[in-house]
Amino acid sequence: MRELSSATIGIVKATAPALVQNGVAITTAMYERLFVDAEIKALFDQAAQQSGEQPRRLAAAIVAFAQNVDNLPVLSGAIEKMATRHVQTHVRPEHYPAVANALLPAIRDVLGAAATDEVLAAWGEAYGFLADVLIAREAQMYALEPAN
Repeated sequence: MRELSSATIGIVKATAPALVQNGVAITTAMYERLFVDAEIKALFDQAAQQSGEQPRRLAAAIVAFAQNVDNLPVLSGAIEKMATRHVQTHVRPEHYPAVANALLPAIRDVLGAAATDEVLAAWGEAYGFLADVLIAREAQMYALEPAN
């Protein structure tokens, strides 16, 4: 698995305060973009979307990732919980690019000029890294499921 560059780690950590302040706005905008795809929308609990619970949960996860991107073992419990939920809701590797394609423009929309090309590139790299971690763990979990 690829490692994150020190430049990416620095940029992602530096964005943590902006994410604390704007995380729910970013995740709300991300879900609006993501849910244009009805198949992906069907994977999500819409009650948790409408209550704002899911955007808040994802925002908290993104902030935790930004703050600990240089110390991922701290996030192992959260990653395990996320992977478990993804398997329960049938998230597959092919869904991850759609999330990136919704998340990165949402960051730019909400943060405006602060979301420079350099910041978005770093977040693209960091998202890809985290997606690889989740996909690998989810593959292990799917392999343990009994055949239907």
